[in-house]
Order: sequence, then C-alpha cells, then structure tokens
Amino acid sequence: MSASHLPDPSVIRGLTQRRLGRRDALRMSGLSALGMALAACGVQGQGAKPAASAAPDAVAKFWTGKTKNGHVDFANWPLYMDPKKPELKKFTAETGITVNYQEVIQEMGPWFAKVQPQLAAGQPIGYDLMVITNGIQFSQFRDSGFLAPMDHAKLPNFTKNAAEAYKKTAYDPDNQFSIPWASGITGIAYNPDKIKRPITKLADLWDEAFKGKIGMLSDTQELANFGLLANGVKPADSTADDWEKAAEKLKEQKTKKIVRNYYDQSYIDALGRGEVWIAQAWSGDIFQKNVSEGSNLKFVIPEEGATMWTDNMCIPITAKNPLDAIMLMDFLYQVPISASLAEYINYVCPVPAAQEQIRKDAAAASGEDKDYLESLADSPLLFPTETDYAKLHYYVTFATPSEQQEFQKTFEPIVLG
Repeated sequence: MSASHLPDPSVIRGLTQRRLGRRDALRMSGLSALGMALAACGVQGQGAKPAASAAPDAVAKFWTGKTKNGHVDFANWPLYMDPKKPELKKFTAETGITVNYQEVIQEMGPWFAKVQPQLAAGQPIGYDLMVITNGIQFSQFRDSGFLAPMDHAKLPNFTKNAAEAYKKTAYDPDNQFSIPWASGITGIAYNPDKIKRPITKLADLWDEAFKGKIGMLSDTQELANFGLLANGVKPADSTADDWEKAAEKLKEQKTKKIVRNYYDQSYIDALGRGEVWIAQAWSGDIFQKNVSEGSNLKFVIPEEGATMWTDNMCIPITAKNPLDAIMLMDFLYQVPISASLAEYINYVCPVPAAQEQIRKDAAAASGEDKDYLESLADSPLLFPTETDYAKLHYYVTFATPSEQQEFQKTFEPIVLG
C-alpha cells in the first residue's frame, strides 16, 4: 500500500479510543458468556464441537446460474476499514462492481434478531455480505440454513494466501460458510517499567510479589478461561467439576488480595496509569495503546495458553448479489489488499504474507508512517508465530442454556462479591 493510503498520523494516534469501541461492543454482546470458538492453527480443543456441514450438492445448487450484477451491499462492524475505503475503491476500479459499505453491526445478538425474520421467510436482508463473530449466533445462522455455502473454486486468493490456521476451524470446518476477516487474542499485558522480570506464565497472575497490582477481566468467560488454563484444563474440554476448581483457584487470587480489581474495558487505562502493573488484556488494545500514546506495554501469550476470537465474512442465503460478494471476499485476500486492511485494523491478520508486504510498505514510507508500519510488521499481535498459535484455545462452549447458567453461577460471585 502506498503511503498515501495510510491513515493520517492524527488518526493513528487516536486509534486506541477508536478501536476499543469495537472490542467493547463484542464484550457487551454476551458472546463470551455463551461461548466463542476460534480460528487458529493448532488451537487446542479443536473439533470438540463438530459444526454442521453443507449438503454435498449445496454448492452446485446455490451457485449454478448466479451472475455478476455489478454491486455489493456490505454489512460490517464499526472501525473495521479505513473511512476512505481504499480497498473498496480499488475493487471497483478493477471489477466495475460498486460497494455500499455500512457499519451497521454493533452486537451479534441484536444483529441476528434483526435479520432472522427476513431470512426465515426467504427474503433478502439488504446485504450481500456480512461479518459475524464465531459463537452462538454464528451457529444459529449456520444451523438455520441462513448462510450460503462457499464455492472455493471462486476463492483462489483465499486458498493461496490464507494461513492454514483458518482452514481448520471447529466452528466452520473447511470454511464451508465463511472466511475470516480478523481475529484477536486474550493474553497478559504488563508494564516493564514497573516489573523488571519478564512475565511469561499465568502463574504470574497469582504471584504475591505483585499483590494489589494485578487486574483481571470482569467478563466471566475471560476470567474463567484463565482459571481453567492455570489448572491445566483446556476450556473447550472443561466440565462443571473443572469450573468449580477453576473458581477456587480464582477465589484464592482474590482472598489473598493479589487482584486489585476486575475490569471491563477500563483495564487499559488502569495499566496506563500504573494502577495495575499486570492485567488480562486483549491484543489489539495493547498494540493500539502503544502506538497512540507511545507507551511500552508488553503483551504475552502465557506458557499455559490463551484464548482467541474471530470475525468472519459470510453471504446470507437470500443475498441478491452473491457472485459479486464472493468476488469481493476473494479480492480482500490478495496480499497487498490484506496488508492494507491490517495496517488500519491492527488485529490478527489471516494472511501471513501480508507481514512482508507491510515491511515493503514501511521501506517506501518515511517518518512517523515508517515507524508505524515497522511496528505493525514486527508485532506478534498482528502476526502470531506458529508457537503462539499452538498455545491458543477455544472458549468454553455450552450444550444447553442450563449449562451456561451453571457456569455463570460458578464464576459471577467472584466478580460481583
């Protein structure tokens, strides 16, 4: 991407406040509490909950006779594309297909509720392409037959350029209904100005040397994950007995006053102020905090493991322009285009080769833009290593609402009490 396509430096400096809204919306949607799957190479617990499969003839049945209409209506979350939309402009220039891009998805539950009646009635929802988070609503869309099956013959760039990680997801095996847009990781962040030794383990969150300087997330799912992983249990494989033991582990951290507080999005400010020195954290937040404020917070995937979530591009089964939509999906997997998106989004990029492209963009840039791009290219928060991926886990999943309620009853008292 040329330097002219980079965000204005003043925008770059404001990215923390901008992007935090995206992650906070995801948290508030309740997806975490209902269980989220992930897309990552070697993610532990993969396959624990097999996803529904498309019928053998579904691809041919859906795609036969579909033609290019010259337009795409695209529904996405806020703050997920440069407002100038350079990627979409290039797509239109190359294909003649116009794109109406709307930031209309704020939370997954309300989005599903909004479009479900039309989809159930076999009617268009006004969008040919939408980005939805893997989790309970993804399963509802898929299992209700609301998602068009992917024709991978029409996705050569995805086939060529996507990390193998994203072709092995438990929530959508073989990418039958989706391909990833971006991902994020929940790990540990710490301030090296306050802590002189490297933080590498979940066990560090229980270290009494940091009494009163540790922050945990108030989201019960995120909190529970770390309790489970600290006990050596994979969240996706956990039982009610495991939950009780994880809760006891977390209560120990609380009763000894090792934890200062259980935070929502405000953990990032607590870290910045020095109120806490270590905290559970979301990868994109830490990268953006460092870029926007010049801080030096460190983000680590603990030795015992961490968790991850993914947003995915899907085509509603009633889309008016599905061929145009799948052409756009594949276009976005061209390496320069994927790099361009990553330079704005700042979350985990599903195209490994975008890392080298961003390095090339940095070499062609200068000043603040150059520094920014170099920090992107070198960041494991955008391009995790295979070792990192191997330590990422699925969230707890629930077979029934009663299981979810039992889980909540187990962990909520820790946060609320």
